[in-house]
Amino acid sequence: MTLYTEAIMAPDVAAIQRSLQESGLAAWLLYDFHGANPISLRIAGVASSGHLATRRWYYLIPAEGQPKGLVHRIERQNLDHLPGEKLVYAGRAELDRGLTELLAGVSQVAMEYSPECAIPYVSRVDAGTVEAVRARGVEVVSSGDLVQQFEAAWTPAQLASHRAASEALYRIKDRAFAAAGQAVRDGRRLDEFSLQQQMWRWFDEEGLDSDSPPVVAVGPNASSPHYLPTQASSAAISAEALLLLDLWGKRREPGSVFADITWVGYTGTQVPERMRRVFTAVAGSRDAAVSLVQDRARAGQDVRGWEADRAARQVLVDAGFGEFVAHRTGHSLGENVHGNGAHLDDYETHDDRRLLPGTGFTVEPGLYVGDFGVRSEINVYRDLRDAIVTGPRQEAIVTLV
Repeated sequence: MTLYTEAIMAPDVAAIQRSLQESGLAAWLLYDFHGANPISLRIAGVASSGHLATRRWYYLIPAEGQPKGLVHRIERQNLDHLPGEKLVYAGRAELDRGLTELLAGVSQVAMEYSPECAIPYVSRVDAGTVEAVRARGVEVVSSGDLVQQFEAAWTPAQLASHRAASEALYRIKDRAFAAAGQAVRDGRRLDEFSLQQQMWRWFDEEGLDSDSPPVVAVGPNASSPHYLPTQASSAAISAEALLLLDLWGKRREPGSVFADITWVGYTGTQVPERMRRVFTAVAGSRDAAVSLVQDRARAGQDVRGWEADRAARQVLVDAGFGEFVAHRTGHSLGENVHGNGAHLDDYETHDDRRLLPGTGFTVEPGLYVGDFGVRSEINVYRDLRDAIVTGPRQEAIVTLV
């Protein structure tokens, strides 16, 4: 579902109202102060208006009827592109009266709010603003699934950009494994940072952007999920060691969405039994999450982020590795690598949002046992009737020499 029209970057109010009606919600109240709520900025098109928003603004989209805004007098142009009446305030007394008028007759609003901050990616509205809305007799509920529909759902062009980025990442991964294996065979020193920088240059060759160079981690460093080598601190890629590569990127065209993969290799000819057992558990965990999502999608049933995480983690617990889990099973993918859709999480948070059609996400369980770590990461696109893995799944630790 496309939220913005290409020409004016205004929200598709009719589409939002249909979603409100289908969800049984009375209204969506968009709000921001000083960029604290980037979701509302993008949904309302204020982020692309070319004007700095330094004062509080509100934009109410009811399930039926005309939208209405409340904006500061010196920044009233920030809402000029939006349909509906605009109330204007300057002093705090006018703001208080304006908010009361804006919410008159409204019993419930969805906002970027998550009860007890259970989902911090959604929880963007400050407690005081929620209190001000509630003080006017208005119930505040989470806009989590609305955000997914209008912020996290991919267009066909975005799906194509994801697939292109994914294919490029797999090529870079293959080149990196080949370079590591060749260096070990030649007895030539190659450290994590040097390989990372090679990969970073290959990103440029492939036309990819990212917010960070890739993770290149050997042995114990692979047991730190967010480890990144630096020029000052970088381990050598030696023989008979586990090598973990985690790389994410997107095409440079506007609107492109990320792909994000993790693979593990072994710089020897025969993978040790303990590493094989850990990898088998991780791969089984990954596949359990995918199977659950696919089965529900094919049956036309909802599946929520916490359910997929729980299904995956249960495999790790049953295999006797529960104590080595350190993070959730997966995250939403979008124009940012951590998107605003549902995450596969019942570990760090309880993500009760549905994995909606049109959204993409990672499945990346990991085990971190101290002397090495194993993670297997793939990407899944939730279609109307299926869930599609958009790249190859790793079935065994790759031997590199």
